[in-house]
Amino acid sequence: MAYLPQEVKFDIDLIKKYAKPAPRYTSYPTAQEFSEDFTPEDYKQKLIESNERKTPLSLYFHIPFCESACHFCGCNVIITRRKEVSNPYLEHVYKEMDIVSSYIDKDRKVVQLHWGGGTPNYLEDNQTIELFKEIKKRFIFDENAEISIELDPRHVDKDRIFLLRELGFNRASFGVQDFNPKVQQAVNRIQPEEMIFNVMNWLREAEFESVNIDLIYGLPYQTLESFTKTVEKTIQLNPDRIATFNYAHVPWLKRLQRMIDEKTLPPPEEKLEILKMTIDKFTKAGYIFIGMDHFAKPDDELAIAQRERTLHRNFQGYTTHAEAELIGFGATSISMLYDAYAQNAKTLRDYYEPVERGELPTVRGIKLNQDDIIRRDVIMRLMSHFQLYKGEIEEKYNIDFDRYFSEELKRLKEQEQDGLLKIYEDRIDITPAGRLLIRNIAVNFDIYTLAKKEKRFSQAI
Repeated sequence: MAYLPQEVKFDIDLIKKYAKPAPRYTSYPTAQEFSEDFTPEDYKQKLIESNERKTPLSLYFHIPFCESACHFCGCNVIITRRKEVSNPYLEHVYKEMDIVSSYIDKDRKVVQLHWGGGTPNYLEDNQTIELFKEIKKRFIFDENAEISIELDPRHVDKDRIFLLRELGFNRASFGVQDFNPKVQQAVNRIQPEEMIFNVMNWLREAEFESVNIDLIYGLPYQTLESFTKTVEKTIQLNPDRIATFNYAHVPWLKRLQRMIDEKTLPPPEEKLEILKMTIDKFTKAGYIFIGMDHFAKPDDELAIAQRERTLHRNFQGYTTHAEAELIGFGATSISMLYDAYAQNAKTLRDYYEPVERGELPTVRGIKLNQDDIIRRDVIMRLMSHFQLYKGEIEEKYNIDFDRYFSEELKRLKEQEQDGLLKIYEDRIDITPAGRLLIRNIAVNFDIYTLAKKEKRFSQAI
C-alpha cells in the first residue's frame, strides 16, 4: 500500500473557509459526550471484561499541582506551594491503584507509562521514587516499555533528571511555549533561554531516548518576527519531537485566561502567517509533519509508526501503541478502554471520598456501541495516516463501506471538489492542502458533533 507524501500545502483561502471549531479527536466519542449515567460499577465491569481481550496496558498518572499559574493554561490544575498537599494525594493514588489492579489480570503487561499534570516534577525526590516503586509493585512492565514524564524546566535540576533516568524514564517532554521574555512575562512563565538549553543538555547527557518540546502560537505580544526566533532556537535545541499548539483564548471557560489582555493577542491573519512559517521552518530542518500540531524527526517512533500505519491517538495525543488500553489514575484522569471511557472526579475532595471507601472515583463516562467503534476507527485512521482503505474497515467490521457511510461520502464531496481529499473506489486520501484541516474532514464521520447546533470546540487552526 502506497503511503501518502509528507508535504503540506498552505492554502489560505481553504483555511479561512474550512477552519471552523472542531474536536481534536483524542477520543471518539469526544469527552463532550461523557455522561454521569456511567457509574463506577460500569467502569468496574468494563475493566473486568477488558481482560478477555488480553490487550497490553498504557498507564497515565495525573499530578495536578503547580507552584504558579500559567495564564494560558487550559488544564485541570491546583496552584499551591504547600508541598505537603502531595502526600495525601499520593496515598489516595496508591489506594486507587489497589482497587483498579484487583480487577485487571496480572499477566497484562504495561507497554506505556506517562506522568502528566499539572507538574509531575512538583513531587520531591523521595515521592517520585515511592510513586514509581508503588506502580511497579502492582503492574508488570514490558522490557521495552515507553516511560515518559512531563517536566516544568523551572523546577528541575540535573540531579532530578538523572534520578528519573535511573528509575526507568526514557522519554521526557517540557514546555518552552515561547523564548521571548515579553511573551513569557505576559503569561506568567519566566524561563530564561539558558535554563531551557541546560535542561535539554541534561536530558541528552542522561541519555533519554526521546525529548519533546511544546510551543504555543497565538500568545500575547507574539509576532511573526518574534516567533520566528523562537522556532529557530527550538531547532537549535534539536528535540526529537515538537508540539506547536494553537492558543485557544476561552476566558469564559478558563478563569486563568482572564489575566491575559485580549488586545495583546496577535490577530487571526498573523496567527496564520506564524503557523505557515512554523511548518516551513520545521520541515526544512528535517522534521516530519505528523499531523495537526506535531512534528518528529524521521527516525523517531512517531514518524516510523505513521509510515507503517500503526499510529493512533489518545488523550495524550499521538501514540505508537494503538493496541493498548489506557488506564488513568488520579483526580480528573481519563481511562480509554476498547468499548468504554471513564473519567475520575476533578476536585481532591470528590476524588478522595470514594477511594477511602474502597470504591472507584469514576464520576462520568460512556459505553461505546458498535457504530461508535466503527466511526472511531475511521476517524483515527484519517487523523493518524491521512489515508483510509475502505477494505480494511469492511473486513474488520463486516460492512459495505460506501453503503454504511453513504451520507458521509456525500458530505465529503464539497471538500473533494475544493482539493482537500480524493475519494477513490478503494480508499480516501487526504491531500497536502487537506492535512492542516484534518479535524474538519474527520468531523464528517462524527454523528454527535454534527447533531449539535452549539459548537463547543477550539478553532481547528
